[in-house]
Amino acid sequence: MTKRQQFRRYLIWTFWLGLLFTIGFTWYYLERRIPDRLSIVAREQEEFHLELPFEVSLSSESEEVVLGNESNIPAGEVRLKIDEPLSLYGKNQGSYQLDLKLFGKIPFKDIEVDVVDTRYAVPCGMPVGIYLKSKGVMVIGTGQVMNSQGQEVEPAYGILQSGDYIEAINGQPLKDKEALISQLNCIGESEALLRVRREGEALDVRMNPVKCQDGSYKLGAWVRDDTQGIGTMTYVDEAGNFGALGHGISDSDTGEVVEIGEGELYETEILGIEKGTVGTPGVMAGVIYYGPGSKLGTITANTETGIYGTVNEKMEKSLLGESLPIGYRQDVKKGRAWIRSNVSGQLQDYEIEIQKVDLNPVQENKSIVLKVVDPELLKLTGGIVQGMSGSPIIQDGKLVGAVTHVFVQDSTRGYGIFVEDMMKH
Repeated sequence: MTKRQQFRRYLIWTFWLGLLFTIGFTWYYLERRIPDRLSIVAREQEEFHLELPFEVSLSSESEEVVLGNESNIPAGEVRLKIDEPLSLYGKNQGSYQLDLKLFGKIPFKDIEVDVVDTRYAVPCGMPVGIYLKSKGVMVIGTGQVMNSQGQEVEPAYGILQSGDYIEAINGQPLKDKEALISQLNCIGESEALLRVRREGEALDVRMNPVKCQDGSYKLGAWVRDDTQGIGTMTYVDEAGNFGALGHGISDSDTGEVVEIGEGELYETEILGIEKGTVGTPGVMAGVIYYGPGSKLGTITANTETGIYGTVNEKMEKSLLGESLPIGYRQDVKKGRAWIRSNVSGQLQDYEIEIQKVDLNPVQENKSIVLKVVDPELLKLTGGIVQGMSGSPIIQDGKLVGAVTHVFVQDSTRGYGIFVEDMMKH
């Protein structure tokens, strides 16, 4: 084979590989740009842009969802040109499906459309103390212990793992780590049967506690059964259900979202604010007032998108501001918006700029990119600080999202989550 033939073959291979890469990347790009799910309010016409580089067609097999530009257009297929807005009208509540085709011919994606009733919630923005009790005793690591003979041993090595939850010993449920210590001292050096929950699955492991020089018995595992901190309440709906933070509470050692059995909200007081610097996020410092008289609600879930539960009468009476309608992902636009926060000691709305909206994010709690532009908040905190997660985002008179993360290299910018993704839990 001559050099010319080799070069020609090289060009052909380069062309086909480039073409395959372009097709694959374009397919992935479109997959991420087109939302998997949309929520629209029943009997209200919704209009939004898909911002796609190609013409597409959408069709609905149900007459409950009407496509086009007028609410009286019958169900069927509508073809969207580049940058042309999509109009949807839902007649009755329910879940329906839209079929999307590229160029009107290539089947590409099914979009779930949820037709819902108008929902309202009070945007809160107030800091709260959070106390979580894990579901079982959480293992955060294993280590060596000194046995009664003065030897260093590690009985849990290769048996227990970081992130495991010990639920029971010899059939006896464990409520907390004190119960674990008590059970181990009762068992002594006899074999212990541990019921462990690992990545959501239950398994039984056997091991022998080690008698230490002080006479106690240990497994050689570091454990924790609770966690606490300060965050911001996002909303309270008309039924007294709340959502906060916009992200889950993770264990500081394992990095995993804590699987909880129960939790409570308590009053808190912000004592000071440390501004963020490049590479180091700022933080709100405060004190949590534990006690029956300071309790504000009950936490029932800790998920990737926030903590959830119900507030008590004391919390309901302390809510400031009126209920606002819930905005959905298609309602969120680049441009001017506000976050509500009590970071100064007084509930106030601060101006932000929404810089990016991802209708179909890889991570639900990173759907919005925002920038703090309010001079007063910038002077007070330097932008977004730890503890402000959950601050509600308000745009065009609707509650549309919540602040979730700060950019470590730029404390004026951060991520947010669509409030509809919080309220589905």
